[in-house]
Amino acid sequence: MRINLDCNACCRKVRRHLINMKEVETHVIEKKERKIIVCGQFRPSDIAVKLQKKMKRRVEILEIEHLSGDHGGGEEEHYHEPPYEPQYEYPVQPDQVSTPLLC
Repeated sequence: MRINLDCNACCRKVRRHLINMKEVETHVIEKKERKIIVCGQFRPSDIAVKLQKKMKRRVEILEIEHLSGDHGGGEEEHYHEPPYEPQYEYPVQPDQVSTPLLC
């Protein structure tokens, strides 16, 4: 993830929030590259939203690596998470329901 970290206090604040997230197993903060690497079993968008709310800064998801369960040097699958699009279901209005025509 990418987040703007201006000073050491921002890095400490991000670290404190990441440590308190039970989904996050490990993390690495690279201040000069403005990058945070987070490992664990979670949805990346959930972690990004939590950090964005707590830090009041924009968080960008750079790359997602999905690792398989076996640790035998298997293949890694690289993909980018599609942008979040809310799904809306609108109720059907009674006048819009098609009725069969009787002839």
